[in-house]
Amino acid sequence: MHIDFAEFVVSRTAALLRFGYLLTGDRHLAEDLTQEALVKAHRRWGGIVGDAGPEPYVRQAILRQFLSWRRRRSFTERPIAEPPDVPLAGDLSDRLADADEMWSLLRTLPRSQRAVIVLRYYEDLPDAEIARLLGCSPATVRVHAFHALQRLRAALTPVRLPGGQT
Repeated sequence: MHIDFAEFVVSRTAALLRFGYLLTGDRHLAEDLTQEALVKAHRRWGGIVGDAGPEPYVRQAILRQFLSWRRRRSFTERPIAEPPDVPLAGDLSDRLADADEMWSLLRTLPRSQRAVIVLRYYEDLPDAEIARLLGCSPATVRVHAFHALQRLRAALTPVRLPGGQT
């Protein structure tokens, strides 16, 4: 079965952008990663369309771009047009504040740890598949996950002061 490149782009771009956003936490950087991966895929289109289709190749290209050193500087620069609004009172604002805090914490993780968390908990991939994508062993994936979760838990656990105050 031959999949046309244009059809693939139309049908799978939203899912690929979501994957890029989960890795970066930034819509514009996710668009850049996805676009670069699609350019690479287009160049090799005849060779990557196989039994699994082109999506695994494109996802791996996005992941490799995210993990590359070339992107490290642009990833840490986060210009904003306006300062964020103060959260409103109520349940929704509390949930949004919690989600925002989690995104901020995810951004502090080293790239490989963050990639493991995204691939495991957002993309629901098994350790063996994550290891294949990252080019490491499943044990390394588990170590990255352990350290990432340990850092996230430590950041989310309130500090207890003497006298039981937080």
